[in-house]
Amino acid sequence: MDLLALGIAAVMLVGGLLAGLGAGKALETRRATRVREAADSEAQSLLEAARKESDTIRRTATLEAKEEGYRVKEELLNELEVRRQELEKTEKRVAEREDGLVQKLEQIDQRTERLGAREEEIGAQRSKLVSTEEALAKRGAELEARLEQVAGLSAREARETLISGIEDEARAHAAQTVREIREHARRDAEREARKIIAMSVQRLAVDHSSEITVSVVPLPSDDMKGRIIGREGRNIRSFEAATGVDVVVDDTPEAVILSSFDPIRREIARIALERLVTDGRIHPGRIEEMVEKASTDVKAKMREAADETLYELGIHDLNPQLIDVLGNLRFRTSYGQNQLAHAREVALLSATMAAELGLDTELCKRMGLLHDIGKGLTHVQEGSHVEIGYDLCKRVGENDAVLNAIRAHHGEEPARYPETFLVTAADAISGARPGARRESFELYVKRLEKLEEIARSHTGVAKVYAIQAGREIRVMVMPEQVDDDRMSEISEQTARMIEEELQYPGQIKVVVVRESRSVNFAR
Repeated sequence: MDLLALGIAAVMLVGGLLAGLGAGKALETRRATRVREAADSEAQSLLEAARKESDTIRRTATLEAKEEGYRVKEELLNELEVRRQELEKTEKRVAEREDGLVQKLEQIDQRTERLGAREEEIGAQRSKLVSTEEALAKRGAELEARLEQVAGLSAREARETLISGIEDEARAHAAQTVREIREHARRDAEREARKIIAMSVQRLAVDHSSEITVSVVPLPSDDMKGRIIGREGRNIRSFEAATGVDVVVDDTPEAVILSSFDPIRREIARIALERLVTDGRIHPGRIEEMVEKASTDVKAKMREAADETLYELGIHDLNPQLIDVLGNLRFRTSYGQNQLAHAREVALLSATMAAELGLDTELCKRMGLLHDIGKGLTHVQEGSHVEIGYDLCKRVGENDAVLNAIRAHHGEEPARYPETFLVTAADAISGARPGARRESFELYVKRLEKLEEIARSHTGVAKVYAIQAGREIRVMVMPEQVDDDRMSEISEQTARMIEEELQYPGQIKVVVVRESRSVNFAR
């Protein structure tokens, strides 16, 4: 019973499950159908919207294409119009040029006709001239024959006589003209040169002192002489060996003389001896110590003097080796003139003249400062100061203008720069101005005698006078033997001979005087 009930219940349960499954499937089917219908409806809506949008885009594109076509068409029409206008202008210009060419061709034709007529006229005139020349030649031959008969000379002889006379006259006229031009140029050049030189010298004022080859050391008393000599002369021998100078102890009261050709050694000895005299302790060891200190002090003085000169001239890039040699010039002299002061003076004079003439003032300062640099080494090297200075400056790399100034200021090579002429002139001014240099009386007399001897060597010279301390030589010539042209030759030849045979500071003026006298008596 129970089993039956359980079976029925199971059957009912299974039936219920089956019925539920069927109902669920039906519901699922209906839901799917609704979903499919909704999707179909939505797809249909989307298709409709897409169809409408594509229609809109197609219409828009069609309108834009039409507008673009209208715009391109308008641009093409405008471009065609511009080209048409340009073509019209070009055609107009071509037509105008054609008209001008036609007119030019007509003018050329007219000129050609006129030239043809002119050529015919010229041909006729040429024929007439030929016939006239033939007639003149025939007439000239007749006249020449008659002249030869009358004068008794052939045509060639008459021509030579005439040419000779013309040559003599032309030569005399040329000599006169050359003399006038030379005199005029000399006056103008001297006037301008004197103006510039005077202005330069006026701007430059320097102190000058003459130095000699001895130095005098004052002593507090004559007893100090014995201490300087020392026992058996050991002190004075030690001093002379250490300094290289000669110590002269003579009867001069309260003074000792130091003699040496080298002013640097003499200055070291002077300072050392003054310090020894002041200190009072004089013996060989002390002498060597004082000489060494004095040598250091003198070197410092020379370097200081060179630095001051460079600072004053505004030269800041000089080679150290040149500065040391430049300092040596502080104690070097030429004819009593201090060479460092001379170099500074030449630099300032040449720079002042360069400023007046519009040349390079800085280059002139450098050239003037270094033109005699070799004199700082002549006491230790063989050779002239020109070659020593040239080799030194070339070795340290100085420019060609400085090298040219070193050689050219003594005439060893021609001046290649305008500044070189100024340096040479400044060197002559510095050495020739009054009081700058001095020379011994014997050399002075010999130089004057040589001057007069050179002037007397010319034919026709009557008297010769050396005046103005040898700065001018006046030559009196015989008027019956020397004419005006010969005067110029004597003056020039004398000047050249003086330059070649004599050495002198500055310049020497040569004046030739020709005096004509006419004497008569009233009885």
